[in-house]
Amino acid sequence: MTTNLPNGTAVLILGIVSIIGCCCYGIVGVICGIIGLVLAKKDMALYKQNPSAYNNFSNLNTGRILCIIGLVLSVITLISNIVVIAMYGFDGVQEMQQQWIEQMQNQQ
Repeated sequence: MTTNLPNGTAVLILGIVSIIGCCCYGIVGVICGIIGLVLAKKDMALYKQNPSAYNNFSNLNTGRILCIIGLVLSVITLISNIVVIAMYGFDGVQEMQQQWIEQMQNQQ
């Protein structure tokens, strides 16, 4: 009799959230990606002990791949945000955002 891996679905959801989370300055994506990879590692070890006892390895593997992609995108986003803040400061970034909002409003 086969069962599902305990964290297979959770890893898949965390992988999706980590990709979407890269848009939140990269912090949410990094956190979800790391948690997903830790859970995936535990379930991979469990699966390797008895592969015939589990049937949702594909969800786990897909989630692990999504976590890796989300983690890479989030780290790139986080580093680029740090560089922009270091170059322009918080005030400069806020001023650029305000100018962008005004331009968007003027186009409508």
